[in-house]
Amino acid sequence: MKGSGQLLHTVHFWRLTVICSLALLASQLMAVAATTNVSFARGIAAYEVGQFAAATREFRNSATNQPATGAYLNLGLSEWRRGRAGAAVRAWEQALWISPRDSAARNSLAYARRLMDVEAANLRWYERVSVWLPINAWGWITAAGLWLTVAAVLLPDIFGRRRSTATQALAAFGLMVLLLSLPAQFGIRTRQQLGFVLQRESPLHLTPTVDSEVTVKLPAGEPARWLRTRGHYVLVKTSQGEGWLEVERFGLIVPR
Repeated sequence: MKGSGQLLHTVHFWRLTVICSLALLASQLMAVAATTNVSFARGIAAYEVGQFAAATREFRNSATNQPATGAYLNLGLSEWRRGRAGAAVRAWEQALWISPRDSAARNSLAYARRLMDVEAANLRWYERVSVWLPINAWGWITAAGLWLTVAAVLLPDIFGRRRSTATQALAAFGLMVLLLSLPAQFGIRTRQQLGFVLQRESPLHLTPTVDSEVTVKLPAGEPARWLRTRGHYVLVKTSQGEGWLEVERFGLIVPR
């Protein structure tokens, strides 16, 4: 009886621990959501009175706490009004990262690139596939294909039944969905290497040193592909060549 009492006490202890942990997590999520809403509202208020630096700060806080298309759209507008065209392009691209079909972000980018005379990033075929749907949607599709295949293969053995034609077809369908989603998943990963030049006339150096030869000066908003980082420089590949940029002059679409 004593052992049973101790076991019951232990069970209650772990139940209480789990409940408290879930309550703490829920409160943290609610706090983040509240902070995000406050930051977004402050950003709107600052933007409406022309305080674009403050609006930029608040929208960035909102997007950092809870990435959302609206926060990045407004961040881009604030950066554009501050004359930071490269940062605006990056913010609008981040909005498309979340919602690839957002018309406001697409229209803003088209307008900005026309004025700045810069091209959009040259995407590889699997990267173009990855923008057909939101990132979260591809995640669900891959997971659904995987678990559908696993269930169709394993469940008949678990329940001691023969695999029927329908079960085999279901497994084949799940495997097909899984395989078709893999190029998009790979494209999502490689697109994380894309970034944009943040400042005008950014010098592209031959080597990662201050006194290095400058091969070309890149315009703000120029797309580039991150290769590696060394010290205060990042090696990038652009349509105008490969070279080293100062870290503060380059921003990845998904910050590391």
